[in-house]
Amino acid sequence: MELELMLNYGTTAVWGIIFFYVIFRFFRSIRIVPTKVAYIVERLGRYHKTLGPGFHALLPFIDKVTFIHHLKEETIDIPPQECFTKDNVKVEVDGVMYIAVEDPEKASYGITNYRIATIQLAQTTVRSVIGTLDLDRCFEERDVISSKVVGALSEAGIVWGIKVFRYEIQNIVPPASVKDAMEKQVSAERDKRATISESEGIKQSRINKSEGIKMELINTSEGEKTRLINEAQGQAQAIKSIAEATAVSIEQVGEQIVAQNGIESIKMLVSQKYLSQIGLLGKEGTDIILPADLTKIDELLQSLGLEKK
Repeated sequence: MELELMLNYGTTAVWGIIFFYVIFRFFRSIRIVPTKVAYIVERLGRYHKTLGPGFHALLPFIDKVTFIHHLKEETIDIPPQECFTKDNVKVEVDGVMYIAVEDPEKASYGITNYRIATIQLAQTTVRSVIGTLDLDRCFEERDVISSKVVGALSEAGIVWGIKVFRYEIQNIVPPASVKDAMEKQVSAERDKRATISESEGIKQSRINKSEGIKMELINTSEGEKTRLINEAQGQAQAIKSIAEATAVSIEQVGEQIVAQNGIESIKMLVSQKYLSQIGLLGKEGTDIILPADLTKIDELLQSLGLEKK
């Protein structure tokens, strides 16, 4: 009896386990897929379909979710690696890559692990590209390196079911000795540019100063020229005015001479002028030329044409 009871309990436990396992499998066959996630379903070991976002019911014991892929863009760090440039300088390069699963089926069956594959392909491509560049160009042409890495990964991504958006180099670290030499070169270039800038400033200052002196001399000469022209024009105008006044005076004197008693008036004026000059003899430093006979003033006036014969 006891053995029979134990067998019954054992059988009940086995059937209970089987029952709960079947219930568990039925619950597992119901899948709710979130947004930007894809489930790969296999039926009896073969690819069946890809489940998108929403509610899905699978066949228990027949259908199985084998791969789950996130379709959002993800970041993959590329570990540092040693590369040799064209001029045989060893540098350490690392970067970061941005990819996303575009075809979940190819990402599941086209490659064993697309993340590891993209990292390795990115590293080999970086090594090959840097090997064609000198050290200085490696720092200057990061965009070229990134574009070539993205191009190589995009070709492979068609088979792997992924899309590579971009690749960015984070650091290019040369050896300590090369780094020191580069710092000295940069310092020398900076000093060179400072010296050139200073000399250019001195040169420009001297040019500006000479241009200022030149303009000052030109302005001075133009001013002197204008002054002389104005003075000459003023003197010419004065001479012209004097000549015109003299002509008028002579004309008036001539009119007075021909007028009544004109000769007597002229004789009186000349005599006054003559006698006034004689009066200057008493002054020191005055020289007067006197005629031989002061009493013959009529002859003097006659020699001037003022006395009638």
